[in-house]
Amino acid sequence: MAFHELRQYRILPGMMDDWVTFMESVVIPFQVAKGMVITGSYRGESDDSIYVWTRRFASEQEREALYKDVYESDEWKNDIAPKIPDMMDTQGTNVTRIVATSRSPAQ
Repeated sequence: MAFHELRQYRILPGMMDDWVTFMESVVIPFQVAKGMVITGSYRGESDDSIYVWTRRFASEQEREALYKDVYESDEWKNDIAPKIPDMMDTQGTNVTRIVATSRSPAQ
């Protein structure tokens, strides 16, 4: 069954603009090139510490394969991941798996 991940991050003070640039120019293009389906990217309207994005997976097997392709790659481990703690509170991450309702446009 298809599902989405709702990923909520806490961004360090003063780093939101840098984080959004990093996500939009590095992380999202890299993950899309690996096959991830990114369905949204958002920043808090009045809270500059909130960043949210969503990804869609066709199945748990697809998610596992994509996680492996992304997070076990040399590019992720050596080039991308080391930059994240400079902008994001890595302890403030919340990932929720959600399923679209029968009439949702996200189906």
